[in-house]
Amino acid sequence: MAGMLLELGARVIDADKVAHQLYRPGTAAYDEVVAAFGSEIVGRNGEIDRKSLGQKVFGNPQALARLNAILHPRISDRVKETLETWRREGVKVAVVEAALLLEAGWGPMVDQVWVTVASEEKAKERLLAARDLSEAEIEARLASQMPAEERARMADVLIDTNGTLEQLREQVEKQWRRLVASEK
Repeated sequence: MAGMLLELGARVIDADKVAHQLYRPGTAAYDEVVAAFGSEIVGRNGEIDRKSLGQKVFGNPQALARLNAILHPRISDRVKETLETWRREGVKVAVVEAALLLEAGWGPMVDQVWVTVASEEKAKERLLAARDLSEAEIEARLASQMPAEERARMADVLIDTNGTLEQLREQVEKQWRRLVASEK
């Protein structure tokens, strides 16, 4: 969805990509994550192996909370800095793509919360296609997220992603037109 909004003219900051930058060797976050979870999460290339780290934190609420305490404030700071820069540049629509926007408490940094919803079956299917994860790893990741019903209640805009790509595009374009009209 964020890619579609980018095509329509929005600027997009991907919180997951910000996290990847924070995982780079030589950063304070890298050092803290390795100290917290052990050198076995470091791959042969010297970078944090996200799959190894994921195995340690997903399914372990205390470990996940520890990781989030290290990363979330840093991600939030970077996202806020970027949004402020874009505001000064006159950017009209900025999108924060963050799967955990609501869980991290970042709702107040945005004007509208758009939430995508999909059936559990569809979410599992997509995770399986996108990542090299076992069924148990997928279950653990989904269990660590806020329930879909709760996210939907917190949404300003709800986008159903169970249909085709074309149906998704129609929903996004409709909401984009509504958003752009309200900005005038």
